[in-house]
Amino acid sequence: MSSAKTRRPAPARRPFGNHTVLAVVIAAVAAVAIGVAAIVWFAGRAEEGPGGEAAVDLAHVHGLGINPANGLLYAAAHTGLYQLPTAAAATRVGTGEQDTMGFTVVGPNHFLASGHPASHAGGPAHLGLLESTDGGVSWRELSLRGGADFHALRYRHGLVYGYNSTTGELLVSADKTTWETRSTTPLRDFAVDPADADGLLATTEQGLARSADGGRTWTATGEPALLLDWTATGALWAVAVDGTVRHSTDSARAWSTRGSVPGTATAFAADGENLYVAVADRGVLHSSDGGQKWTQLYPRP
Repeated sequence: MSSAKTRRPAPARRPFGNHTVLAVVIAAVAAVAIGVAAIVWFAGRAEEGPGGEAAVDLAHVHGLGINPANGLLYAAAHTGLYQLPTAAAATRVGTGEQDTMGFTVVGPNHFLASGHPASHAGGPAHLGLLESTDGGVSWRELSLRGGADFHALRYRHGLVYGYNSTTGELLVSADKTTWETRSTTPLRDFAVDPADADGLLATTEQGLARSADGGRTWTATGEPALLLDWTATGALWAVAVDGTVRHSTDSARAWSTRGSVPGTATAFAADGENLYVAVADRGVLHSSDGGQKWTQLYPRP
């Protein structure tokens, strides 16, 4: 909206001497300095949340998991690993800023992951298999550096199962360094039966697929699914492309519909009836009743 302003007579011109030039230069430099300071201040404040604390933008969450050591939720994201101790609070774990893709919890403070180096770091584009035994504070490279980008990782029955997105291969390792190629099939996600090392379920473009031989061969079942989690108690959870949450207690032979995720899920984890899901435009959500109702655990800033 514009407003009329009263014009004032122009002041009389003064000689444009050396002192005037110096004053103008000093004023210009000061103005630039103030402007830069303001930009820096504003940029820093733009990342702050309520109370002046730095807000974490959990963009591109690729994995979620509960750490048995403290019972807290961890989120593997585009700029590192984050801990979500309370609602609307997230803290970076360690100083790593790698694009953490596949992520799985092996045990207390024991994680496996994969992904890409931070944008400012050098080296190969794919990190292979990474391991942390201090709750994600530090990571060490184990194998397949430069050759594997695991978009899905599971650890069960003393084996590491990983889907290498660069080759489309499902790989399995007993020692985290040597790998067996089980099959080459485009997968979105997969889960391992807690009672059978050869029992796997996977999500594909055609829907759910089942393997009874450790992922060497697959049979389509037709059920729609996008993300899976098969808990240690045998409870199997699935989130479909349309957000429908389904539950099975008999290895996916029968399903019950439990609820719906409000948005497109990018990562999913189950802990009893507690479900956690990352949604592209909503942040991280939590349900304590198996997917019937959802609350926002951590919003997108």
